[in-house]
Amino acid sequence: MSETLAMEQTLGAQHPAREFWRYRELLYFFAWRDVKVRYRQAVFGAAWAVIQPLFSMIMFAFLFGRLAHMPSNGIPYPLFCYCALVPWTYFSGVLNQASNGLTGNASLITKVYFPRILLPAGTALAGLLDFSIASLLLVGMMFYYHTHVSWSLLLAPLAVLLMVVVAMGVSMFLAALNVRYRDIKHILPFMVQLWMFATPIIYSATMIPRRFRPLLALNPCWGMVDGFRACLLPDQPINFHLMGASILVAIAVFVGGIYYFQAMEKSFADII
Repeated sequence: MSETLAMEQTLGAQHPAREFWRYRELLYFFAWRDVKVRYRQAVFGAAWAVIQPLFSMIMFAFLFGRLAHMPSNGIPYPLFCYCALVPWTYFSGVLNQASNGLTGNASLITKVYFPRILLPAGTALAGLLDFSIASLLLVGMMFYYHTHVSWSLLLAPLAVLLMVVVAMGVSMFLAALNVRYRDIKHILPFMVQLWMFATPIIYSATMIPRRFRPLLALNPCWGMVDGFRACLLPDQPINFHLMGASILVAIAVFVGGIYYFQAMEKSFADII
């Protein structure tokens, strides 16, 4: 057994939460590094955080709002769509970055010990900067459309926390899986595209027939998107039973992602 793996087994025996706290400064370094790499030599810089969801919203508003007349629960369709695209863009961006985070740091993983979970966690933390920038446009749109907020706005931090939990859970699983099966990087774009249309972003969950709505609860992104939308936009219909089930699925994905990541972690240095 290599010296690196022996060290991993010795240090990795600590409690995961304690080890995570011990290396918290390294987490901030990874997050800041991801931010700098993302915008290095980018002409538009941080504006890309707004450009992607903005142009997606414009396209969806034209195709589904104006041409298809998709219902939007009494909310102007551009605002209805963009409010869901903000958390979704964060989620898909974290997945794309974090899934290659381990293979992209192969030289670091094979030479130095640190909790490998810091790599996907750092990507999730760095993505919050893009999320915050994109949210500024969302606030501007809410003022433009004279949207009245309610007490549910106070629950927005919980919706953001759910968004981070879902993104980290899925990205940890994909990052660990990508070390062993490099096909993941080819499957992921197709999977994310299908996942987006399975999530009520361009349409309302009320359009789904009642007998099929329980299937939505199996999609953790449904609770993430509809929860975020319900916190910011007024009078959004929401099934609290299905929302609760979707949140439980999100927590299960997060816990399962941690366990799978830790189970695979000891072999990263050998097979990466």
